[in-house]
Amino acid sequence: MRKTIAIVGAGLGGLTLARVLQAHGVAATIYESEPSAETRAQGGLLDIHVETGQVALRAAGLYDEFLTLVRPGEDAKRVVDRHGTILFDMPANPDSARPEVDRGELRRLLIDALAPGTIRWGHKLTSLHRRAEGGYDLAFAEGSATRADMVVGADGAWSKVRPLLTPATPRYSGTCFVEIALATDGDQDCRASVAAIGSGTLMAVAPGKGIIAHRYADGRVRGYVALNKPEAWMSSIDFGDPSAGLRRLADEFDGWSPLLTAFVTHSDAEPWLRPVYALPVGLTWDRMPGVTLVGDAAHLMSPFAGEGANLAMYDGADLASELIEQPDIEAALTAYEERLFRRGSEAADRSAKNLEVFFGREAPRSVVTLFDHS
Repeated sequence: MRKTIAIVGAGLGGLTLARVLQAHGVAATIYESEPSAETRAQGGLLDIHVETGQVALRAAGLYDEFLTLVRPGEDAKRVVDRHGTILFDMPANPDSARPEVDRGELRRLLIDALAPGTIRWGHKLTSLHRRAEGGYDLAFAEGSATRADMVVGADGAWSKVRPLLTPATPRYSGTCFVEIALATDGDQDCRASVAAIGSGTLMAVAPGKGIIAHRYADGRVRGYVALNKPEAWMSSIDFGDPSAGLRRLADEFDGWSPLLTAFVTHSDAEPWLRPVYALPVGLTWDRMPGVTLVGDAAHLMSPFAGEGANLAMYDGADLASELIEQPDIEAALTAYEERLFRRGSEAADRSAKNLEVFFGREAPRSVVTLFDHS
């Protein structure tokens, strides 16, 4: 293939797409708004699914390297009620088909596997226009511009490429997260709370709210508070004074076990408010020559199916394979999108239902039932 391919976004989907293409001698350039790979932390752990994420890593020729990143023992799960009573306790499985890895380490693996110069850091897309004679003009905030025969939007929830294909935008799910963390060398209350987690993830949930905390093998504890609140409530929370903001959050858990509320009152994380957005389930679009989407740009969903990162990588590998095998770009994109729509719709529907399972009227018993049948 001699066509020029521009990938917008250096997330897991865009990186996987570029890696698989390069492994088969097809060049692609990634344009990323962030100035470097180290600009921000990349989040917590990901469970990499054998049906999707691991398939993508095999296609990228990185499966063996991926295995060196696996964190055995961190897939344990414990569900408790508001009083801290254990309702479900699943120990770690050393042979899990969905091993845990650190998102940042996985991203670094993919970045390092690319040819030097593949990623153009500090290139924030500001405009994208289709040319009358075919292909696209891309302009970036720092003043540069380029042309490409094909553009792939791998630029996440608020994609700048998506509007070329559909007017759909992410909608607030009704649930918001606030990040929390706990120092493991803190006072006795903190140590007792850390011990209550077990070796993996603690899920303390009730209708409309929850406290989720993960204990890393190195002793760190990170997680989030989840609340079902309207968007107007979110704008009323001021974290300019983190302590005051955390106390306001703790008030939402009045009557909960101090063992659980300590994750909020003693949190030493910068308390960012993160609303959970999702694209409409079953989103499709008409074929637009030379442009498509991967990952969250195509099928943004809540994290409660554990599919976001896995599907992003799978999308990238699937699209790359289609482009490699099919010399006609439009035929390749048509075939890819047919599969993309189907798997994205199925995962998004499951994610939306699981969000209700976690924080709906039947929680926490509904969560126990979910894990009992998984």
